[in-house]
Amino acid sequence: MKIIVDADACPKSALQICFKLGLQHKIEVWTVASFDHNILSEHHITVGDNSQEADLKILNVTKAGDIIITQDFGLAAMVLGKGAYAMGPKGQAYHPETIDFLLEERELKAKFRRSGGRTKGPKKRTGDDDEAFAKSLSQLIQTALNLG
Repeated sequence: MKIIVDADACPKSALQICFKLGLQHKIEVWTVASFDHNILSEHHITVGDNSQEADLKILNVTKAGDIIITQDFGLAAMVLGKGAYAMGPKGQAYHPETIDFLLEERELKAKFRRSGGRTKGPKKRTGDDDEAFAKSLSQLIQTALNLG
């Protein structure tokens, strides 16, 4: 098992939590990001800046039982299909039974924006977000270790 972080869009505080919990549980933490990002990690994979390049690399290195940290619902759906776990950097776990709803909601919002509508962006990250993420990731690690 390894933790793989989609580091192109992962907040630094969440990335540090991944490193801390990975070290605590003796789990390798891999980061994948375009060369535009300067990430110091023992297991870092640098990709180009083409659209979806990081997602494809993450998908290629993911094995069943891995934990993927991403904000991308499409990537989450694909790694769930490979038997991996997926969660967002605010601590929300993605599940096979609910990912279709999230993908549909994303598509509806994109369609609304293409027609000239405006949607709100994400709220500023808070310390509470970090605490929720750390708690959720800890629980997910325990689940994965118990089932692994």
